[in-house]
Amino acid sequence: MTDDFAKMMKAWMEQGQDLARAFTPSFEGVDVKAFEKMFPTMPKELLEAWFGKTFNPEGLDARTRFLVTITGLTVLGVQSEPQFRVTIRNALAAGATRREIAEVIWQTAMFGGLPAMQKALEIAQEVFAETEEKDA
Repeated sequence: MTDDFAKMMKAWMEQGQDLARAFTPSFEGVDVKAFEKMFPTMPKELLEAWFGKTFNPEGLDARTRFLVTITGLTVLGVQSEPQFRVTIRNALAAGATRREIAEVIWQTAMFGGLPAMQKALEIAQEVFAETEEKDA
């Protein structure tokens, strides 16, 4: 990544964050779980339309795309817990199993490290437990 590109990306991120704060100033210091209330799990049809085969009919389905996203977020060390939790919920809604999600997280330990894997598994287990409560 060139310095100019890095500066441009940084400026875009700052502008996006400023815009988000302007629209929702009450979110300063908000609890992680409050973020999730804004972004409920999408219906499977919508998941498939946005993250599945709509733009590339021969490409990955939504389930696989979410599993790949979980891998990337895990390797990054789950820097954004709210987005990670939403991704897990959406992966479940797109047809991924709990075992598949756990395997994907476990597989990334060699790339992201054990602490990253442990944190990701803790968050996944919390989401699984919340899902069980809603299903009951």
